[in-house]
Amino acid sequence: MMSFYKKTGIPISFGDRSRSYFLNFRSAVVKCCALLFAILLINEKACADVKLPQLIANRMVLQRNINLKIWGWANPNEKVKLSFNNRHFETITGSNGQWLIRLPKMKAGGPYTMTIAGQNLITLTDILVGDVYFCAGQSNMVLAMERLKENYPEEVEHDNFPQIRNFFVPTKADVSQESTDLPKGEWKPAMGKGLLEFGGVTYFFAKKLYQKYKVPIGIINSSVGGTPIEAWMSKDAFKEFPEIENQIKKFRDTAYINSLQLSQPKPAKASPPSYVPKTWHKFWMPGYWADQGARNLNGILYFRKEIEVPAEMAGKPAKLFMGRIIDSDSAFVNGTFVGNITYQYPPRRYNVPANLLKPGKNTILIKLTSINGKGGFVPDKNYSLQAGGQIIDLRGEWYYQVHEVFPKPAYSAAAQQAVRPIVAQNSPTGLYNTMVAPALNYGICGFLWYQGEANEGKAKEYAKMLPALIKDWRDKWGLGNIPFLFAQLPNYMEVDYLPAESNWAQLRQSQLQTLKTENTGMAVGLGAGEWNDIHPLNKKQIGERLALWAEKLIYGENNIVYSGPVYRSATVQGNRVILNFDYVGNGLTTQGEAVLYHFAIAGADKKYVWAKAKIEGNTVVVWNDGISSPVAVRYAWADNPEGANLYNKDGLPAAPFEAEIK
Repeated sequence: MMSFYKKTGIPISFGDRSRSYFLNFRSAVVKCCALLFAILLINEKACADVKLPQLIANRMVLQRNINLKIWGWANPNEKVKLSFNNRHFETITGSNGQWLIRLPKMKAGGPYTMTIAGQNLITLTDILVGDVYFCAGQSNMVLAMERLKENYPEEVEHDNFPQIRNFFVPTKADVSQESTDLPKGEWKPAMGKGLLEFGGVTYFFAKKLYQKYKVPIGIINSSVGGTPIEAWMSKDAFKEFPEIENQIKKFRDTAYINSLQLSQPKPAKASPPSYVPKTWHKFWMPGYWADQGARNLNGILYFRKEIEVPAEMAGKPAKLFMGRIIDSDSAFVNGTFVGNITYQYPPRRYNVPANLLKPGKNTILIKLTSINGKGGFVPDKNYSLQAGGQIIDLRGEWYYQVHEVFPKPAYSAAAQQAVRPIVAQNSPTGLYNTMVAPALNYGICGFLWYQGEANEGKAKEYAKMLPALIKDWRDKWGLGNIPFLFAQLPNYMEVDYLPAESNWAQLRQSQLQTLKTENTGMAVGLGAGEWNDIHPLNKKQIGERLALWAEKLIYGENNIVYSGPVYRSATVQGNRVILNFDYVGNGLTTQGEAVLYHFAIAGADKKYVWAKAKIEGNTVVVWNDGISSPVAVRYAWADNPEGANLYNKDGLPAAPFEAEIK
């Protein structure tokens, strides 16, 4: 204090109030300095900490038998050390703070621990070395076991495979630039709740391979429902698609993007109407109102049913099953909201709380919003209320009221397209940038692909798109022509009883042509679909058919039949066409009926008619007595080719095809 007096000339009395003020001031300054110093230390430590990408984490599966990359970020010019499986590595980060360490080839095994040290220390545990698959596509690739648990109750209850691991990539999209890391996720084993998060196709694929080879399996599932193939391709993949290349260039133009972000009119919110019987109309559930007296109607409708609940069901938690609804809905039981779905594809399975159901009369109300097309309740689905082991069938007579009618757009389809806002996950590169590019360093042994539904409007173009994606991904991963396995679209939609054109059939043809690409395999989807659901629940069949291709292309099995018959060539003898096939296995046969169905034949006018067909050895002979000079043949050429029954004796279906005869 004396030094303060000497420097300032201000006298200090240790007995007066100024002394207390000064001491408090000095204490505050000291505390602030200490706090500031602590903040600087924390910031310095945060900047210096080694950071890992999402995929490099606890419980990860690393690819066996290839040189691996482990990468991340830290301070520029920081030393990073890595220890794994009794080996030690180190590197120095670049000026951009990135680092990468290469691990030598390893055999399958584990669990192992990995430590990574910079200014901080990271310890990763329960790491396995096995086979890793990058899986992508639309909703059928990601359709979860949780959704399928009623179809596969034994698997859900009893399966326990801690060495099968799943990394589900959350949805993120960006058309402007590539991300450096995936959205936040974690590796989860096929056990309990973790099993329910697996996509059904990938789970049954991995399970079949694991049970046969006992090698750990890692699944990276990067899939988004309703997305086109273009969204999954990098900007480098569109060199043969100049229109898309130009679009991608525009994505870098902020002014252009902003000009397309136009707001769209939204349906007005509606509150549940009071029930006045004379204003409601009868409706037979399930069905579409276009078939029950209301034409060209899109809007908001309410559907109401009064049911009688027995005392045994009252007061207990219940499950309301409302099949599948086009497009979106909200469900109410006795006026209480029990759930909603915002788009048409998921099954409606709503939990009804305990004590909501009462003995005697109860009401179910469904608020349905139809945006376009044919609205209503899809037939051949579960419409029931279940509680206490009892079931009330909800099919039959309901009542409906039209609450709001949406006007038809006054502008053309082209104009609608012109004002449609950019949706990154549906636009070229939008998902590649965020859900593929950040994984390119991660070692894998192959790809799984289940997509195509969103491209049915450009089915012929898909024949160029899919090979372009395959080349693009192989080039980006830099692991050579590693196997690319894909699922062909299954049967779907109404049955045509006459030969007809079909975008789904054309897209299957484009998928079939992709088999010409080296080291690819295709799981035929026929027999695994549902006419009234674009998300069929038979995912086990698709997953296991893909696994057969993996057994051949990845595990080197030479003594298995891994595909159904695939058309190879044709010759003409008079009015008959002799079809030759690859992958006949132990011979051609029919499934179910002894007679072959769903072959069509055309003459010079290219008008297809149904053909007779029979198996002769490993060939199929096709003819129609009304066509003397056939020029083309089709098999299972339809959205839903019901009755198509050409198989090999090993139980695998023939791939649909179209063939011109030269």
